[in-house]
Amino acid sequence: MYSTVITAMLDGIRAVTVRVEADISAGLPAFEMVGCLSSEVREAKERVRTALHNCGIVLPAKRITINLSPANIRKSGTGFDLPIAIALMAAMGQLAPESCQNILFLGELNLSGGILPIRGVLPVVSDKLADNMHTFVVPKDNLREAKLVKDARVYGFSSLPQVIAYLKREDYESQELPKPSAAKVRKTADFSDVNGQLFLKRAAEIAASGMHNMLIVGPPGAGKTMISERIASILPPLTEEEKLELSKIYSICGLLSGSDTLLSERPFRSPHHTVSPAGLAGGGADLRPGEISLAHHGVLFLDELPEFAKSTLEILRQPLEDRTIRITRVRGSVTYPSDFLLLASMNPCNCGYYPDMQKCRCTPESVKRYFGHLSQPLLDRMDICVQAPGVSYMELTGRGDNESSETVRKRVCACHEIQLKRFKNEDFCHNSRIPAVRLNEYCLLGEKERLYMESMYKKMSLTARTYHKILRVARTIADLDGSDNIRLKDLTEAVCYRELNHQFTGGGE
Repeated sequence: MYSTVITAMLDGIRAVTVRVEADISAGLPAFEMVGCLSSEVREAKERVRTALHNCGIVLPAKRITINLSPANIRKSGTGFDLPIAIALMAAMGQLAPESCQNILFLGELNLSGGILPIRGVLPVVSDKLADNMHTFVVPKDNLREAKLVKDARVYGFSSLPQVIAYLKREDYESQELPKPSAAKVRKTADFSDVNGQLFLKRAAEIAASGMHNMLIVGPPGAGKTMISERIASILPPLTEEEKLELSKIYSICGLLSGSDTLLSERPFRSPHHTVSPAGLAGGGADLRPGEISLAHHGVLFLDELPEFAKSTLEILRQPLEDRTIRITRVRGSVTYPSDFLLLASMNPCNCGYYPDMQKCRCTPESVKRYFGHLSQPLLDRMDICVQAPGVSYMELTGRGDNESSETVRKRVCACHEIQLKRFKNEDFCHNSRIPAVRLNEYCLLGEKERLYMESMYKKMSLTARTYHKILRVARTIADLDGSDNIRLKDLTEAVCYRELNHQFTGGGE
């Protein structure tokens, strides 16, 4: 007898429909599974056979064939156990085939017949609901996550007998979700905690307003990390579409379990400098997202930038341009979004105190060599390079009227609104994303401004990419001031945020 059951698998953050076909026919007893399967999927036949046996269901001594279609896509993960068990029972005649129709099954089975949670339930339910699949059977531990998708009929079960009982009757009552435990109140880092560093705060506001990547160079204890940790607090709130997309990524990594709402705060990811290339970009046996995808719609902060392996840092070059990353391995390839604001900090030299000649013990050659750990193509992708000077005693102990994150955030949000209105008919929405071929349209310069940039281009030996980034930063500065045109003072300030790169790569002269 033949039966079919619907399930799904993930290709990146996109859910792909998979049909589990079961056929029981006369022949020598055998249990075969086909369909381009990974090792954990092939092991499902032993888990399913034993789980059914422990639930009082014995497979017939016939030839059993399970096919996971389409066969040209590699299947991985443990979420196929439950749909395989249901397909087998329908083929054995223990379940009516029509009771399994138009239902998507997900879940891993243990040997006693219990249903274990899996990763990636949210993107599966969200995508398949859009494909007119309305009913879902998931592990009970994933029920809260699945119910984040509105209008989906989701049922959660903790054991295979419960699923069988549900399919044999129609008077199933929806389960009440347990009340979540009281969340701990977490104090959000605020800009009002930062004394001094007005120039650095201004640069951080510009970076957040136009989503410009920023590099901070300064001595130890200057507040580089402190300010970087607070930039996420001045970014605009996530839209509903961004919340769902971000939550999908965290669901794939198993970081959304137990959540009652979609992620509502922009992420701030700060990986240690020992992170591997796969940890940063993503990968592994199951091609999971890495730190750059977990920072999607948020901030990726790399502290002590020169301490990262050069091969790891160079991975950032393509995602910073394309806003996505494609991970390709022998087993397949997936694409994850990686639209983030890159922040990085570093000391100016080995001892950390250049250009303070009273404290610095480094030669100009060693300063250049230390900065040389970073490739010029990577530095060109940093829109803003700013120096954080040491904090004086008066600034440190002063009780000045520092602006709060909420005050700065209002200006940033107003700047984002200007950009959304300007780019409403484009496929980008921030000044930092303006394509080079469109700069003459959105960053048009007057004659005086053009002559100034011509002289700066020659004087600072700018690359084409760096020149374009200066124009984009100047556009953001003008937007913050509410100016329709880029003025000379906007360009002058934008150029100041490239002087640092020129100073240090020039050997400390």
